[in-house]
Amino acid sequence: MDTNFSILTKIPLAIAILDQENIFIECSDQWTEQFNKKRSDLIGYNFLQVFSWGSSELATILNAKLKREALISGSEQIIKNKKKLWFDWKVQSLIHNKVKYKYLTLKDVTRAKKLDDLIDKTGKVARIGYWEIELESKTLIWSDITKEIHETTKDYKPTLEEGINFYKEGEHRDHISKLVNSAITTGEPWDTELIIVTVNGKEIWVRAKGEVERIDGEPVRIFGTFQDINEKKRAELKFNETSERLALATKEAKIGIWQYNVAENQLIWDDNMFTLYGIKREDFLGAVDAWEKSIHPDDKERGKKELEMAISGEQEFDTTFRIIKPNGNIIHIKALATVKRDNEGNPLTMLGTNWDVTDLKTTQLQLQRSEESFVGAFENSSIGMALVGLDGRWMQVNTSLCESLGYSKEELLKLSFKEITHTEDLEKGMDEMYDLVKGKKESFQLNKRYIHKKGHAIHAFLTVTRVGNIDGKTSHFIAQVADLTQMVINKEKLRDVLKLTREQNQSLLNFAHIVAHNLRSHSGNITMLSDFLRKEKASKEIVELTTMLKSASEGLAETISHLNDVVQVRTTTEEKMTPTGLEKCILGTIRNIEAQINELNPLLKINVKKEHLVNVVPAYLDSIFLNLFTNALKYCSNKRRLEIEVTSKIINNEIVVKFKDNGLGLDLGRYGNRVFGMFKTFHNHKDAKGIGLFITKNQIEAMRGKIEIESVVDVGTLFTMRFEKA
Repeated sequence: MDTNFSILTKIPLAIAILDQENIFIECSDQWTEQFNKKRSDLIGYNFLQVFSWGSSELATILNAKLKREALISGSEQIIKNKKKLWFDWKVQSLIHNKVKYKYLTLKDVTRAKKLDDLIDKTGKVARIGYWEIELESKTLIWSDITKEIHETTKDYKPTLEEGINFYKEGEHRDHISKLVNSAITTGEPWDTELIIVTVNGKEIWVRAKGEVERIDGEPVRIFGTFQDINEKKRAELKFNETSERLALATKEAKIGIWQYNVAENQLIWDDNMFTLYGIKREDFLGAVDAWEKSIHPDDKERGKKELEMAISGEQEFDTTFRIIKPNGNIIHIKALATVKRDNEGNPLTMLGTNWDVTDLKTTQLQLQRSEESFVGAFENSSIGMALVGLDGRWMQVNTSLCESLGYSKEELLKLSFKEITHTEDLEKGMDEMYDLVKGKKESFQLNKRYIHKKGHAIHAFLTVTRVGNIDGKTSHFIAQVADLTQMVINKEKLRDVLKLTREQNQSLLNFAHIVAHNLRSHSGNITMLSDFLRKEKASKEIVELTTMLKSASEGLAETISHLNDVVQVRTTTEEKMTPTGLEKCILGTIRNIEAQINELNPLLKINVKKEHLVNVVPAYLDSIFLNLFTNALKYCSNKRRLEIEVTSKIINNEIVVKFKDNGLGLDLGRYGNRVFGMFKTFHNHKDAKGIGLFITKNQIEAMRGKIEIESVVDVGTLFTMRFEKA
């Protein structure tokens, strides 16, 4: 042994000195430990024979003549004891005392290699790739899986701008840009879920994580992972959507869901059940006894028996019963349930639903009374009435008709209406009858003559109404036959009834439009604020959002109060008109839609004097400005910042209000006559209903005011409104 190399034995690396024939001259203790060899098994022996690496790249290098001071490195995989091992090696030519040696180091990287392979395989299975950005050179590097997710080729080299542009244009691209900039500035890492658009145009959800590497406080590199979560995310969104729909459906339909664990006698209610029964959750004991206490005494025994029969399997649980709420109100409950059993048929749980059918029961009772009233009215009517079949024969007649025509009921039921119709009037109303049969119209009226049993003509005013069956097809007709002497009186009564009906229907329609239009805006604003509040973490922003939500809620309450005033209007609008401040109304409207305004950040110019009072229905004025503001926000231009200007001035006994925006505008040459029409829309906006301007015009005119419009496409719109000065 050349003692000049003995110092190598203590070096904490696997190092060996070989001569030109690859004979061990010396090696470190780390070498013997790593390969589990004694020094006597190595020194003086050929390396390639000891380790059987004869066919490896390292063997080729060792067998070749190395240039002076040459350094060669590489990696090698070998099989040892049926196990794969990986080594990194380095060979360097060394001259000592004019003798050439080979300096060899071996590093066992098996564990690291296996870990890398595991990470690689895991990444492929989980579809997780990595990326990094060298900030100085702005070089973006993607792993193969990242490229695969983007559906690019493996030799694709993205630029930083291209990497950002893969994110879906709009909120997704804006969000990732904001996160990257924030990370560079503050060092805050990110973990978010966004949509990218692949090279092939496919939209997929990804999870992007990133963080910044800093040197001396300066960002030098951004790196992170990129995971394909498209299937999972879309399944999650679909599940959430279905869950939300189910929750909304049960809430809107007031359907309660309950579960009864039979063995434990435990009854579980959802929130709708507590609302339905009027019971507080903390007062509910969670047993069947708690349910039975709410049942009406007259229905209690039957309810218990039906529950027991359902558990025993004698019958399905499908019943209706009454409950008494804590406030004393009695309501009718419809209950359905299914029983889940074990393999031996023993009952485990019952899952059921409850819903309030009080209105249905009331309707059924009213229908029954209506039928009884119809029969009574039919028999006792002073006007001749009859049920007529499709073949023209009388199915049922009342006493008045028999008296008018001079026949008994038995005689008349044996005839058809054609047999007692004046020959000159036989063709009268035949086309109308055909339309009734086909369902093209519901009724018709005409003057017609019948022949009395004694042979003289009876002049009558005939009304025929179609009656449909459950399929909507015509089953028979209701005929009303009135003598001409009674026609004028009956016609006047009918006109009054129709007038009152139209007024009530119009009032109801107007109110329904106000509710649908105004409350949708308020609810949309509250929903948006609630969503922001749910996502926000900063206390300052939470306080601000809470204040905005409170303001929006107060606005909603005020709107509901005004709508209640609208409902109570039974005569004329003028009776409900009251002096109202323009500025207060406009500022209130802005507060109510503050979330929508903050989202678009328009420039608002409100030049309305506090002392300008108008004589209006407050609910109508709220509705008018809410519609104008939301329309301006909805139909703003994406080419410029939205500007809204509202001014007012007094001209004679009127207050003229001008509402101007720089939005999309309208082609009045094309739509001028239809701008204020019902259900008329002029832009392909998903929320366009064609109701707002129709309601606005009718409300203003109902308050003795006027509205005019000036508009230019892609320039903006100006509304000029004239209100009565208070």
